[in-house]
Amino acid sequence: MLHLLRSLKLAAFVAFALGSGPVVYGQPGPVHSLSELAWLAGDWQTAAGAERQVDEHWTAPLGGAMLGTSRTVADGKMLEFEYLRIVQQEDGIYYVAHPNARTPGTRFKLTRLTANQVVFENPQHDFPKRITYSRGEGGSLTATVDGGEGTSGPTFGFQRMGK
Repeated sequence: MLHLLRSLKLAAFVAFALGSGPVVYGQPGPVHSLSELAWLAGDWQTAAGAERQVDEHWTAPLGGAMLGTSRTVADGKMLEFEYLRIVQQEDGIYYVAHPNARTPGTRFKLTRLTANQVVFENPQHDFPKRITYSRGEGGSLTATVDGGEGTSGPTFGFQRMGK
């Protein structure tokens, strides 16, 4: 019986290790809590009347995760969507994106967190390599995706959706 329990524990560990994949970006940083990202929770949208309308929806941190969705619409048609999650794991906090429900998702590790900004990076990914959310004055939110340090990419300005 003891041998069976050890085998099951080993099998569970191997399955977890293979499923999560190795992710090591830079030096270890300070330990953060998912609760520090509570400001991201809510319903967000880009300016009405823009060529492309983007909305994002994030749940509050609970159970070690925040769940999100994103949708881009133009000319009354959905162009793309993403299932998103931010998860707290033993080795850090990860943003996991599933564009158009693709699996497995792409993981970006939290590399910087302040009271008003969070940065997630995956230098091995083609694009984006970095995702940044910044909280602005007046309750605004800016999301930027780019190719890493020294590059630029699209920036999305969000406001909280009205109820």
